Parts: sequence; structure tokens; C-alpha cells
Amino acid sequence: MGGSKHIVLVHGACLGGWWPPRSAPRGSAWTRRTWRRRAYPRPLREVPTFRDYTAPLLDLLAALPAGDRVVLVGHSLGGVNVALAAELFPDKVAAAVFLCAFMPDCAAWPSHVLKKFVEGKWLDWMDTEMKPQDAEGRLPTSMLFGPRDITLASSLMRVSSMFVEDLAAQQPFTEGGYGSVRRVYVDYAIVEGFQRWMVENSPVEEVKEIAADHLVMLSRPKELAQCLADIADKYA
Repeated sequence: MGGSKHIVLVHGACLGGWWPPRSAPRGSAWTRRTWRRRAYPRPLREVPTFRDYTAPLLDLLAALPAGDRVVLVGHSLGGVNVALAAELFPDKVAAAVFLCAFMPDCAAWPSHVLKKFVEGKWLDWMDTEMKPQDAEGRLPTSMLFGPRDITLASSLMRVSSMFVEDLAAQQPFTEGGYGSVRRVYVDYAIVEGFQRWMVENSPVEEVKEIAADHLVMLSRPKELAQCLADIADKYA
């Protein structure tokens, strides 16, 4: 990396590696991990588990040279991808950043934070479409945001899933894996009360706030880029 900080951006459900910010701040480099780029063209029906869904990120970390460490930034559902990556490769993660993201703990199943959010009715899902992919229930429930959620990205969105069924069958993350990685929470824009509950439930190194909506990378790209650069300078 020539001494620069390496920040890996992990998108949320239905989005992709195209999400901003488009350029990295001086002294750092972005890597955008997308689950639907040319190297990973599989549709949702061919990605039955959350670990399969996270494969591009896990492959990247597995390929890092010994001693290299990156800052992982997970947006929304991407927070759970980051948690899984930190669980499996804690020595390769300088810091895990949860950007308006779901943040699991080490006490409950990985699905707990997602179920609590849905069952607590913290959000009006409006015209978001959730439906089973198969009659037997072997595949994860699909999810696709409606047009009222995102206008700019409507032509780029893809069907995704929260993988609640699969995550509910997994063991909790461990203190020696995910729990050993330093964590930072950014923003209060998913639902403020729920984000505060996640931070209280699973304390982090620090909380940084940006006055923005949930898609902070679209509404406050410069502020986000600077925030992530500051985090990389401090923890990487």
C-alpha cells in the first residue's frame, strides 16, 4: 500500500460497490466490495447462506499478505458482513466501522439485532418488498427497496436478503474473534433510538456523528470521507 491506509467499503442490502464516496482522501485508498460485480455474478437464489453472501469480502481478507490490516466500513446490513469478517480474520482488521449499520454482539445469535429491529417496528418499511424465494423455505427471504426509498439508485439496485433465517442458525460471534476487534459507530441515521440501543448493548471505542440521512454517502460524501480518514489515521 506504500504506507497509505486501506479502507474497505462494504455496502448494505440491495446496493453495490458503486456507492460513494467516489474518491479516497489523501493518504488512503478505497476498496469497494460488491456482491454482484463481474467476479461474483451469482443471483440471490444461488447464495443460500450469509457466509456465501459475504464471500467477496472474506476472499479479500484471506488474500491479504501477512501483517497487512485494513479498516472495514459496513453500511446498514453491511455491518453484519463486517462482523463476520472480523470474527474470521481479527488479525487483519485494524478497526470495524459501523456506518448507520446493524452491529451484532457476542452474546446472542447474529440474527438477534436484525430480528429486534424488525419486530420492534422501528421503521416504516413503506413499499419495500419482502417475499419467500421457495415454498419449502430453504432459501433466504428476498428483499428489495421500493421506489420511494431511493430514486437515484433505483436503476442499480438488486434483490437482496437480510439472511435472518440463516443467521439465526449460527452461533454467536466470539470475544476472541469479532469481539477482539476495535469498533467505531458512525452516525445516528438508521433510527436513532435503535442505534443507541446497539451501542449500549455492545460498547464501541467511540461514536462519531454526521448530520445526515441513512444514505450518508450520498447526502454527506465529503464529511463521510473525512470521518473515515480520521478513523483510519487513529486506528490503522
